[in-house]
Amino acid sequence: MSKAQVCPAVRSEPLGHSRSKAPVFVVGCPRSGTTLAYHMLLSAGNFAIYRAESQVFNLLEPRFGDLSIASRKRALLAAWYTSPLFTKTGLNADEIEACVMSRCRNGGDFLRLVMEAMARQQGAERWADCTPEHLLYLERIKETIPEALIVHVLRDGRDVSLSLEKQGWIRPFRWHREHVLEVSALYWNWIVRRGRAVGHRLGQDYLELQYEKLVEDPRGSMVSLGDFIEQKLDYDQIQKTGIGTVQRPNTSFSLDLQSGAFQPVARWKHRLSADQQATLDALVGDTLEELGYAKREMQSTSRHRASLQRMRSLYNAYFSTKLFLKSRTSLGRVLVSRDLSWT
Repeated sequence: MSKAQVCPAVRSEPLGHSRSKAPVFVVGCPRSGTTLAYHMLLSAGNFAIYRAESQVFNLLEPRFGDLSIASRKRALLAAWYTSPLFTKTGLNADEIEACVMSRCRNGGDFLRLVMEAMARQQGAERWADCTPEHLLYLERIKETIPEALIVHVLRDGRDVSLSLEKQGWIRPFRWHREHVLEVSALYWNWIVRRGRAVGHRLGQDYLELQYEKLVEDPRGSMVSLGDFIEQKLDYDQIQKTGIGTVQRPNTSFSLDLQSGAFQPVARWKHRLSADQQATLDALVGDTLEELGYAKREMQSTSRHRASLQRMRSLYNAYFSTKLFLKSRTSLGRVLVSRDLSWT
């Protein structure tokens, strides 16, 4: 394939200039079902197949900074080439480098150039990205890729917290090492509320998709999602193609699969004690109710509730400060370097 084919002349309109060809960003708190929604899109056809999280806005752009500067683009490419993020694209390094060096000014440009090159190579008309934490960068996504459509996958925070705890995703302060479940719930609460606050300002370009409905009524969910992205999503075709988690669930609870009793919805009812349920209700019950998830209405003492609210305030401030430092200051490069993982 020639360089001209991979990096055509600059067009007045990008590949996704109409809604039916616009790029789709599937976002949400980690462990909320974003991968399932993404793989269902890929299985429906007409999307470039990319079996990785791009990590452009949450890691690459904060790490390498102003991508209108040639030296920073070269540094980004040098690191990217050594990672699965590049090898999974199936692109030629020399060809994509010429494209990036001549046309990339920011993270949105980089992602668009890479994904459009993949779409052309695969004969697809559009592309999608599934990096859950891009939920924190919706404003930047829309600033650099204005036609982007945002699909926010929501899931009961109690099930998300169980999964985050099991995977060791969240690192609490050392004096809260025995409260990983609670801090996981607080992270879910923080990222979901922050993402929704921005998402609701995006109007018709933002859709909330509940994981529970996706699992229990996949056909109906695909109709709603298809209407949003203006593409028919045939559930029979999705099942037949069966990319990734469409065929095999990406679960933290492998025993469920071995027993044949895979039940990802409301798992918390059977895995959390009454005290744990009451604690999570006190911590994040307001958000659960806003999203339509019923609380168990278990009582806790006023002293206990006050302690939990102090914990919530502490971690809200911590998560927000870390995001600010990572995204807006030079210290972000240090923080991102600690988080950056190519495997």
